[in-house]
Amino acid sequence: MKIFKIIVVSVFLLVFTTPLSMAQEATLEFQNAAKAMETAQTYATALQAGDVATMNAQFATGAMIYGLGGGLDSLTVAQHNDYYTTSTNQFTHSLSQELYLPVKVTNNWNEGEWILSWGINTLTNKASGETIKVPYHSASRMENGKITFMRYWYDMLTILETQGFKVTPPAN
Repeated sequence: MKIFKIIVVSVFLLVFTTPLSMAQEATLEFQNAAKAMETAQTYATALQAGDVATMNAQFATGAMIYGLGGGLDSLTVAQHNDYYTTSTNQFTHSLSQELYLPVKVTNNWNEGEWILSWGINTLTNKASGETIKVPYHSASRMENGKITFMRYWYDMLTILETQGFKVTPPAN
């Protein structure tokens, strides 16, 4: 019985103390924060200028981009180039209410130096002059002053509604 109690206590301690020892650590102040912010802001400024080459220059070799075009698949830097070349030919992008937050995460699956950004992307159709405001968020992992991973989230429903799609609730 004594061995059984020792085993139960040991399992209890192992199960309930392991998550505490695996807790992530994050900081908003780190050595490369200023350079990472500069890279993210250069990317955003280039988007507004329609300068896809400068946008792509912010990526590291082999970088991957996720969430553009409403797709769940990834884009390479070359595919990102094609996507934004098409977009900037059709639309003017104007960012407002921008917010950038540098974060360094250690001891977790998402370890690295990140720039999180939020804002409103106002798209103006160059042919018709119509505008649409799209709230967005992006998370970019940075290494050596370059973006190695970027994930976009944005209000896809607003875009679909401007294209004539309607959301109809189910009939009860």
